[in-house]
Amino acid sequence: MFEIRPRRSVLYMPGANERAMDKARALPADAIIIDLEDAVAPEAKEAARAQVKAAVTQGGYGHREVVIRVNALDTPWGEADLAMAAEATPDAVLIPKVSDPETLNAVGLRLRKHGAPEKVRVWAMIETPLAILRCEEIARAARDVDARLACLVLGTNDLAKETRARQVPGRAPILPWLSIAVAAARAHDLDILDGVYNQLQDDEGFRAECAQGRDLGFDGKTLIHPNQIGPANEIFSPTPAEVEEARGIIAAFERPENQGKGVISLNGRMVERMHADIATRIVALAEAIARQG
Repeated sequence: MFEIRPRRSVLYMPGANERAMDKARALPADAIIIDLEDAVAPEAKEAARAQVKAAVTQGGYGHREVVIRVNALDTPWGEADLAMAAEATPDAVLIPKVSDPETLNAVGLRLRKHGAPEKVRVWAMIETPLAILRCEEIARAARDVDARLACLVLGTNDLAKETRARQVPGRAPILPWLSIAVAAARAHDLDILDGVYNQLQDDEGFRAECAQGRDLGFDGKTLIHPNQIGPANEIFSPTPAEVEEARGIIAAFERPENQGKGVISLNGRMVERMHADIATRIVALAEAIARQG
């Protein structure tokens, strides 16, 4: 069995809002992204940076993965944001608008220069046309330990803006790009998170988009409101029936008479070794979720 860190629900929190960061300590999200970029006005960047450092250093977030979204390196705030993150030691730093692997190499070098411990990983926003065209190159940076890359995060709002694609129910205009990103992530053993859903009052639409993201292969969804956490956790979790079936497949291949076989018959259908691998991941995810409580 292998270790999995659930990332079903990943909530953006504004770095300028101290109360929101405090509230996040009790929310049932798998991870929070404390945002210093889009959510903070230019004149508030420095004050927000200090607040974020204090909140992350204080800790108390339990099992929740804590990620700081910094400003890009080519902005007046990016270098100071990375230096702060190196001291605060979140679980990861989220880099906006990554369009080439060189950006990740530069981030890795700066994190090392600022003394960030190895446990501080890097997440990369995929939110530009060039990022989609170079997605495999970006994901390949995970092979370089200095890049620290652990996860890709889709920025679907920015992608739609930059490409002029319409954001419509079902997301047909951007589906090819979502699948390209998922394939790139899987090719290099990375997790990948779906973009946000903008309509806060449309519960049915949100659930449908979560289900679509799950079926496309995403590990979870980025969120903009705590009310979205529950549905995301539910939809990106294996169902009890799926877990039961997975345990049955694992048990079947573990029987002495099946251990050397690549294909077996189980409950009237042919099951291959790859299905046992899928089943192992399903069970590992379910157990990791159960451990979180």
